[in-house]
Amino acid sequence: MSFGAERGHTPDFAEKLRSINWGLIFLLSAIAGIGFMVLYSAANASFDPWASKSMIRYAISLALLLGVAIVDIRFWLKAAYPIYVVGLVLLVAVDLHGRTGLGAQRWIELGPLSLQPSELMKIGLVMVLARYFNTRTVEEVGRPLHLLYPLLLLLVPAALVMKQPDLGTAMMLVMSTGGIFFLAGVRLWKFAIAIAAGAGLVPIAFGFMRDYQKKRILTFLNPENDSLGAGYHITQSKIALGSGGMWGKGYLQGTQSHLNFLPEKHTDFIFTMFAEEFGMAGGCVLLALYALVVAYGCAIGLRSRNHFGRMLALGITLNFFLYVFINTAMVMGLIPVVGVPLPLISYGGTAMLTLMFGFGLVISVYIHRDVRINRRGESES
Repeated sequence: MSFGAERGHTPDFAEKLRSINWGLIFLLSAIAGIGFMVLYSAANASFDPWASKSMIRYAISLALLLGVAIVDIRFWLKAAYPIYVVGLVLLVAVDLHGRTGLGAQRWIELGPLSLQPSELMKIGLVMVLARYFNTRTVEEVGRPLHLLYPLLLLLVPAALVMKQPDLGTAMMLVMSTGGIFFLAGVRLWKFAIAIAAGAGLVPIAFGFMRDYQKKRILTFLNPENDSLGAGYHITQSKIALGSGGMWGKGYLQGTQSHLNFLPEKHTDFIFTMFAEEFGMAGGCVLLALYALVVAYGCAIGLRSRNHFGRMLALGITLNFFLYVFINTAMVMGLIPVVGVPLPLISYGGTAMLTLMFGFGLVISVYIHRDVRINRRGESES
């Protein structure tokens, strides 16, 4: 009988090492490998400046994932609020002393490191909401007053992220929180009220948006209106996607990307570059790998016997799914361009680090799936 079948059993170190979910790590590494390949192509068959740095970051992130995975799940429950507060302090620091780039103040310099705290907040918010709902019964979740506190946990960081401005990350924080509310048992009619209220506030929110954000929305509604200006990104992205056809133009042969018609080909529009070179078939293979990761995350969450672990694994998996969905829908012109990277493929250190930290938590949930935790966060015998 495996240790996992014993009720409430806490695995020792050797059992933890044997229980690491290598299948999930293999999938993450396969996606990252595709990312290195595309970044090599984006730099015109050169490892510099993007592919080599991305490979080093992935190696560091993988070590972080393994370290996070073997730490007891009860430690991460206790660490949820401190990690959330650190993320909040860093967001305030960005507002006061952050570095500006590409029209937004999103980064902060910590010695040799340049961090994007909003990426850390994506994981911190999931952790703190999972801890909060671990302390509530289904009956309590059904009472509106019990939802005010988690809403406050969302609104403070979301407002700071919007101020940077970073509409894409703010959207992800809101959508992740909505998903966790649903998983916690919040009734659907409350979502209907929230969506209706949000829709009513859209005209007001539009008035507070920056000019370039308004242009992105208007361009989404009519891309051909300014195809050489605000609509240039999405127009070129559609041309590149269509020119790839079923099987693509071949590795290192993407004309739209290598002739620099395609903007941001190493970050937000990297899926377009991949699809131009490997076609719709290659794009479907990549999306299938992402779907397998999501399936792994959901299966791990549903197998957890403690509520905190279940909420944590499902919340992080939902966050990962939103990354993929928003980025691919954005480059296809199905939603406005909001600047969300493609996970493990787009160039970016903080996003990769926090994503792998999140999957370290998911594997920790898997390793400690039989640990029983009560509403006060203590072990049950």
